[in-house]
Amino acid sequence: MAWEGPDKGLIRCWEIGRQKAESHPDLAQKCRDNQLPVLGWKGGHDRAIQKPLKFGSLKYLAQWQGLRGEDLSIETAREITLTCSQTGMRTTFTPEQNKYADATLLGE
Repeated sequence: MAWEGPDKGLIRCWEIGRQKAESHPDLAQKCRDNQLPVLGWKGGHDRAIQKPLKFGSLKYLAQWQGLRGEDLSIETAREITLTCSQTGMRTTFTPEQNKYADATLLGE
């Protein structure tokens, strides 16, 4: 299964992003405009929340890069923080699933 391979599904997520860019050009443009829209993985925003920083999945980041038309470029041992140009929310994309899974349980 793609999610259990050595890349943990990042290549598949990136490919899905590239496919979505063709079928949803408006979504792709939001990503190119440095927005972090809601996608299928934890990490996007549809509104600002009280907490100024949240955590997201590297799978989100891979799909986002695909939507932007970028090459897949993720260092899986590092965290990366991006700021959504629409909401101003900062998201740290992390390989540590417990960081964003805990936030989901807390209702964020």
